[in-house]
Amino acid sequence: MHIRLTILFGLLVLPFSIAHAAEIVVHNEKSQPESLSVAPDGALIIGSASSPIIYRVAKGTTTARLFVDASSERTGTFFFGQLIDASTGTLWACQLTPRADTTPVTRQTSLRGFDLTTGKEKFRWTLPGENSTCNDFAIGPDKALYISDTANAKLYRLAPGAQAAELYLEHRLLSGVDGVAFLDGALYVNSVVFNKLYRIPVDPAGKPGVPVDIWMDAFVDGPDGMRAADGKLFVAENRGGKVIALTITGNTAHVTLLKSGLKTPTAVEPAGNVLWYSERALGKVASLPMPR
Repeated sequence: MHIRLTILFGLLVLPFSIAHAAEIVVHNEKSQPESLSVAPDGALIIGSASSPIIYRVAKGTTTARLFVDASSERTGTFFFGQLIDASTGTLWACQLTPRADTTPVTRQTSLRGFDLTTGKEKFRWTLPGENSTCNDFAIGPDKALYISDTANAKLYRLAPGAQAAELYLEHRLLSGVDGVAFLDGALYVNSVVFNKLYRIPVDPAGKPGVPVDIWMDAFVDGPDGMRAADGKLFVAENRGGKVIALTITGNTAHVTLLKSGLKTPTAVEPAGNVLWYSERALGKVASLPMPR
């Protein structure tokens, strides 16, 4: 399904480090941009949670073009997480595909890697289990990719050059795990179901331990996509309709409101001096100045 996107100019004047306007509106509001990432050349990558399409908006242009088309997959396929690994020229994406004849619907989900220049597939790994939810991911200091499986309270780790990911951590506290980010070398995850934030401790042998509850000093309703930059965690609060910043001190996170009144924000992406975010319910992607 092709979805036309238009960039609106003149809404806000900001000093952008990448040549995009402040807002990208998807005319079909049912397109549900769930996750996004920004390439080194300034291109904006947008995945759709209602179609098997990933789009690319090139720097300096006003047109979103089809970058990945997974319409040959089973009907009902869509995308969650999007993350660019500039060091390997890879776009990582979570693809969710419904299994045939299942009620309620169960999904087989795959971690897919695409060439950042051509969009051609270069990697594919299917998460274990009859029903999984590859949701989001982060690249660690060890250059491995850490992947959340929301449906099964699991984190996977894909080592550099490996052909398959391995189970990194399974724990009841990871129920509803969604956003994943590394801050100051430490791995943080959130639970979109239980409104929680955790740090994953690692012993000297590299083995993860019991997630440590990080107390947020304001109520956060539905923490979703999460990225780290400038010593902070940035979070899309999907049920609360907000974009927030978290400043971590010990086991406490100070919550700073950056934007409110949004319709189901599900993704954030720092890019230079702007912070991109999605409004899934409106089919919109927009940006605001990075806080200093």
